[in-house]
Amino acid sequence: MNREEPSAPVPPTIRLGDKQVEEDLWQRHKAERGVWTKPMLAAFARGLKGKKWFSLIDKISTERTLQLAWEKVRRNAGACGVDGITIGRFEQNSQSRLLAVKEHLNKGTYQPKPVKRVWIEKPGSAEKRPLGIPTATDRVVQTAVRMVIEPIFENRFAKHSYGFRPGRGCKDALRRVEELLKAGRQHVVEVDIKGYFDAIPHDRLMALVREHIADGRVLGLIEGFLKQGVMEGTESAKAMEAMPAGESQEESQGTPQGGVISPLLANIYLDPLDWLMAGFGFEMVRYADDMVVMCSTEEEAKAALEKLREWMAGAGLILHPDKTRTVDMNLADSHFDFLGYRFKRSRQGKMMRLVRPKSLRKLRETIKPRTRRNNGKSMEAIVADLNRTLPGWFGYFKHAKASALGEIDGWIRMRLRSILRKRRGLEGRGRGIDHQRWPNRYFKKLGLFCLLDARETEFASLRNGENY
Repeated sequence: MNREEPSAPVPPTIRLGDKQVEEDLWQRHKAERGVWTKPMLAAFARGLKGKKWFSLIDKISTERTLQLAWEKVRRNAGACGVDGITIGRFEQNSQSRLLAVKEHLNKGTYQPKPVKRVWIEKPGSAEKRPLGIPTATDRVVQTAVRMVIEPIFENRFAKHSYGFRPGRGCKDALRRVEELLKAGRQHVVEVDIKGYFDAIPHDRLMALVREHIADGRVLGLIEGFLKQGVMEGTESAKAMEAMPAGESQEESQGTPQGGVISPLLANIYLDPLDWLMAGFGFEMVRYADDMVVMCSTEEEAKAALEKLREWMAGAGLILHPDKTRTVDMNLADSHFDFLGYRFKRSRQGKMMRLVRPKSLRKLRETIKPRTRRNNGKSMEAIVADLNRTLPGWFGYFKHAKASALGEIDGWIRMRLRSILRKRRGLEGRGRGIDHQRWPNRYFKKLGLFCLLDARETEFASLRNGENY
């Protein structure tokens, strides 16, 4: 199978003193300044003998790299791990902590602590998904490792994967899907990997990492983070300290959701699938473990699904039997879901982009507690609270059909009118009367963010019905 070159080669005569050449190298390889050096970039660009990196731990353990990693962890904040050390507590003596980490890394004695497992709700489902929270120290080390090794793999990743990659995002993936739909690829394979992050086999993942990294201490760190074990969130830091070595629940598969390095490792494991599908001529768009294959015919879609099943079986993964399917988007009312959106063919034959029902339920679950009828806050305070959520939500879903956004606006105002009605001692819903008492302009005057107004403002120059 043909594998396209990740980037154009750089001539061996490259001059590092040329500022434009240097800038091109930084941009091309998505490398972190202050972590990667100019000689590293030049060597990378010219091509490595054996295509492997043999000495990386010294880049990870520098004071500069660890300081940059700590700054990223501090900005991201987050909960404490099993040791009970919060970001604020870490910051109190961060320099001494980082120096201790540096020493352990250089000696090869650094040992990750177990992750703290907490369970979070899955919107629209009674199920919960596990989230593994590393300690602040482990997050710093993971971030340092990621900053050093990410360019190595980023340079080799396939073109149409978009998740957790520098300079790429959900909107790029969605835009690619729309391009392919407009190009006539109306037969879609909707793919769902059952429990992907928890199912990745460690041995096979590490084999892929070893194809490009030969530094034993770095490999040991990565494997240590994969096998560091878990403790339930209810267990205390003291219990962790008293636990004999090897007593935590060591894992043989999966990457902890919540780990800094987990998204990169997840991409590494699925990258061979990206190249496989491209090699067979299939147009697959992938964002982490969310993916669709855009096909021109029903036969092509069936062939793509069969290749997916074959690869998944060989990789130790399972396609969800109820969520993996082929869809003919030429048919009225047909649809598929991708990255929070629902692509649907209307009965009139028009292709629409809607908000996925699960995404709507999640928004409603966020809004409801803030807009209960017995909310004792002033209406100004309630509106201010809603405005902390709505603009960000709109920023992602602004390409949805306008009427869907209008329905959400109406539902929010209805709940606010119910609060006002209760405060007047009125029972039930006033409907038309309440609209007269508190018209839409009343909430606009209070500053309530209106999704439909925001969309109309942003897309004023576009024709009705267009998403871009």
